[in-house]
Amino acid sequence: MKNIFFVTCVFTAITFTGCVDDDDDLLSGEISSGVEILPENKPNDVVEPKLFDIINLDYPGLEKVKSFYEAGEHYYAAHALLEYYRTRTNVTNPGLSLVNVTITDADQAKADYALEDYRFHVNNFFEDANALKPYSIKKDDKINWEYSPEGASDEYQKQLHRHQWFIPQGKAYRASGDEKYIESWIATYTDWILQNPKPETGTNTTSWWQLQVASRLNDQVELFEYFKHSNNFTPEWLSTFIVSFAEQADFLVDYPYTEGGNILVTQAKALATAGTLMPELKNAEVWINTGYQTLAQEVKSQFLNDGWHKEMSLCYHISTVNNFYEIMRVADANHLSEKLPADFIEPLRKATEVLMYFTYPNYFQKGSDNIVPMFNDSWSRTRSIINNNFKNYVEMFSDSEELKYMATAVNGNTPQGKTPNNDMKLFDQAGYYVLRNGWTPASTVMIFSNNKSNNLSAVLSSWTHNQADNGTFELYRNGRNFFPDSGVCTYYTTGGDNSLRNWFRGIDKHNTLSLNKKNITKADGKLLKSEKGNTELIVFENQGYNNLKHRRAVFYIKDKDLIVLVDEGIGTAEGTINLSFNLCEGSNTEVVMDTQENGVHTAFKDNNNILVRTFANKEITCSPFTGRISYEVKGEYKERQSYTIDMTKAADETARYITVIYPNNDVNSLSAQFTDNGYSENGAAIKVVINGIEYSLSYTL
Repeated sequence: MKNIFFVTCVFTAITFTGCVDDDDDLLSGEISSGVEILPENKPNDVVEPKLFDIINLDYPGLEKVKSFYEAGEHYYAAHALLEYYRTRTNVTNPGLSLVNVTITDADQAKADYALEDYRFHVNNFFEDANALKPYSIKKDDKINWEYSPEGASDEYQKQLHRHQWFIPQGKAYRASGDEKYIESWIATYTDWILQNPKPETGTNTTSWWQLQVASRLNDQVELFEYFKHSNNFTPEWLSTFIVSFAEQADFLVDYPYTEGGNILVTQAKALATAGTLMPELKNAEVWINTGYQTLAQEVKSQFLNDGWHKEMSLCYHISTVNNFYEIMRVADANHLSEKLPADFIEPLRKATEVLMYFTYPNYFQKGSDNIVPMFNDSWSRTRSIINNNFKNYVEMFSDSEELKYMATAVNGNTPQGKTPNNDMKLFDQAGYYVLRNGWTPASTVMIFSNNKSNNLSAVLSSWTHNQADNGTFELYRNGRNFFPDSGVCTYYTTGGDNSLRNWFRGIDKHNTLSLNKKNITKADGKLLKSEKGNTELIVFENQGYNNLKHRRAVFYIKDKDLIVLVDEGIGTAEGTINLSFNLCEGSNTEVVMDTQENGVHTAFKDNNNILVRTFANKEITCSPFTGRISYEVKGEYKERQSYTIDMTKAADETARYITVIYPNNDVNSLSAQFTDNGYSENGAAIKVVINGIEYSLSYTL
């Protein structure tokens, strides 16, 4: 190809230092400093014409771009813009390093599968789950962007349009230098642009829904850096990429997510990041102002006063805090901290502490998993994910000795800071209550969920993140979670089969009380009383049905590691009151139903066991059933032992239960009874006798 030479003192990708007058260097085949080699010119129409409406030609550093454009040389203008982007130093992405890029085996597999019949990775959806092999969306030798596996939830189509395999391909390219990865990206993304044009008005539910657009933008600023030095990243492709990028950012400005929550935060972060890292685009200042202003408002409204994210899901809580953390880093690295208010960080302090108190102590034990509870739409998180978040929190709050401990006391490291205290922790606005006796793997932690929502009419609908399970709990003891939450299993499907999702949302699939196993209709959790000391007490209730209220009192005798629950079904409801318990995984010889004794015991060989017995104010029966537990959102689950304690209730009666959870199965005798004169709105009194030792427990409101 013929080359055209221009003499200049401006740096480009193929220039050195200074300007020289020695033409012999050129004639001898050597490229002298100050000489730029331009490729053969191409017609203007190979470049997206909208590019020059989008780029701010007066931005510092774009003088050559402007000069070529005004001379009518659009291809050379795009070429000069690409060279500018390859050498610019005016922006910093603190979350990205291109030095010695490495790639995990999992990401390498995602990158490679995408080369094979369009097997594009979509989180939690696999044709072969064991091999983590994605579905192929190939149809008639083309990409079918409307594909969804049979029986999949709406989430497949949503996440397909987030292009989750592109970043792995970017890493694979940087690690290997193999051009097949950028060729795949360009071909696939070009096809996506053609097949998924921006809707003429508003959003759709898949390709142009706000979360998909925001996810793409957040990734594209990173993809741009991974690929921009490739020979396949041409001026033509740059123009296509930039025009699409700007179109999506403008779309987010025009259509803010009106429901708020984590999606609005992700959208605002994408806009602020896009404007900050692509300041050469004309609308960058609009994106910056819209994004940072929204984030400044949302950091004060996304979290309750007790620190909990208002969607009541620990996973979305973690991701929302992380979005705020990342945008603070972006702003600071690019001298835009003034775009955020001086007190921006303070609402996040309590939010970071939520994760601290919700982390089970097996987090400190190498090789452990399932280290956080799975209430509502939450799922299992790995130690590395949790630890990375604690490291981020220490950056945010370097004065917190407790967060410093959580960030360092892993993997055999010498801990820094100090352990948090063992006092009960009450998140009374969100409705979470934590009892614990320590922070070592052998400690006991019990967490209750009794959510309260201001949107009672919709809060328990199948599509929401809240489950109909007020009063439920998890109990961790000595490395084992004896009553893990059932989990999520699947996302919601519009107009499809939600039977599996609804099974996991069922109230009897949680450790709480129900009426005829029908889901409660209200999440209006209230904390009534708490007491600290050796015998800790929490009393809370929820008016889950119009005619039945569940009150639960919890006595935790710390020095005995003994837990006693007092459950009352209060109201005029008639029918069967079901008190449900869902146990940990284990064989029938490890988790043993004691149906005649209205309970269960475990017999694990490591001698870390419990015994559970329930007593009541009238006749009860024990009804075992096959429970399930799902640690991810893949539509997969494992079976476990579950049961309900059932009582027939008349309209004028209060159903009253006492459940004893003893910290081993070596019990000769155990009994419990109410010692008051029947149900009272003002309190309750009971007596528990274990191996001849009596415990008198009571509370008064």
